[in-house]
Amino acid sequence: MENEFYGRFDLERIDGEAKAIPGEYRTPFQIDRDRIIHTSAFRRLQNKTQVFFSGEYDFYRTRLTHSIEVAQIGRSICNRINQVSTYLRPGYEIDADLVEAACLSHDIGHPPFGHTGERTLHKLMVEFGGFEGNAQTLRILCRILFGPERGMNPTRALIDGVLKYKTLFGEVPDQKNHFLYADQAHVLDFVTGSSEFPDELTPGKVRNKFRSIECQIMDWADDTAYSLNDIADGIQAGFITTDKIERWAEVNDCSDEEGRALSEILDAIKRGRVESTIGKKIGSFIGAVDLEECTGFLSDLTARHSYRLTIDPAIDTICQIYKRLSLDLVFKSRQLQQLDRKSDFILSRLFEVFTEQYIRSPQKGVDQFHLLSEEEESLISEQWDESGRARIVCDVLAKMTDGIASRTYKRLFDADFGSIVDLV
Repeated sequence: MENEFYGRFDLERIDGEAKAIPGEYRTPFQIDRDRIIHTSAFRRLQNKTQVFFSGEYDFYRTRLTHSIEVAQIGRSICNRINQVSTYLRPGYEIDADLVEAACLSHDIGHPPFGHTGERTLHKLMVEFGGFEGNAQTLRILCRILFGPERGMNPTRALIDGVLKYKTLFGEVPDQKNHFLYADQAHVLDFVTGSSEFPDELTPGKVRNKFRSIECQIMDWADDTAYSLNDIADGIQAGFITTDKIERWAEVNDCSDEEGRALSEILDAIKRGRVESTIGKKIGSFIGAVDLEECTGFLSDLTARHSYRLTIDPAIDTICQIYKRLSLDLVFKSRQLQQLDRKSDFILSRLFEVFTEQYIRSPQKGVDQFHLLSEEEESLISEQWDESGRARIVCDVLAKMTDGIASRTYKRLFDADFGSIVDLV
């Protein structure tokens, strides 16, 4: 049955339609999803930090397991809305494959070492156009997933599904995050069908809140996963204990509703029922959403911008309290701050070396140390200015896993680490 929720506008691909494959049985959104899964960029997420360094213990979440969990939650939200919303019906519904593709790819642009790595790369790249995980995801999908200038040619609906931010770098002073790269203006133009943003959608927070319904679902699925599962990992790692929760609650002004949410976690820890409790909470977060109609910019072009996701305020309150708890007890802990400092140091030193070698005054000929692959060095040599060369170096660092970044650092700076067998 054809899904009338999506039309030609949604299905168009940024680089034009590829040659038809005889016997192709998949929908365009299933093709998008499959292209993401079967890539090295997606597989590298298994060795990128979610909360704790990947590889520390087998049961902690990585960016890969987090992305899989977000995809499951996103599909469940989509399926529930399609069943219960009075605005939808069979043949006119939100595509679960599209939502899954957006969820699976939402973190594909994140660098090693989690949010610390993202902040560090932005600090290093700020004079060259900045770094942002969501912008890097867009760059990977549209330009470099399969090699230089070889993106996956995604549909407009998928690009819009992962496009949490629609403000370009430089449009707002002193941007620290939540932007696209300036050279991605043409992608933004494609997403909007060359329609100009109305005056009320000013650059910054206002424009960044303008999202398709699939992007809104992906974002709530992401919030659900990390607000609840970060709690579970924090408990498993010993950062979140009953004593620490009780002390934290004493110094924070918690409402009755927030206090009940904390009591549920305390009870789960005492009874040894953390995973089952978190599982039930995920179900309640999925059940807390609904749709409402909206009109405005792009709603006349696509149903994807004709609906808004609503969230039960009580559940949203629980989500926010769990985020605050994880931030204070886990992310701000002395142990993680020390690891974050090390991560910042590793990426900064690598960027320093690559800047000297490739960005400021590229070395050539016999005097050149070949620190990167032949393809990467060739790409750098093709750039006509420092910003272009820095962007390629940034791509190299951003795609590194935690392990590759650490081993590269050791090969460059640790006199006792001299393995030539470990080539990556």
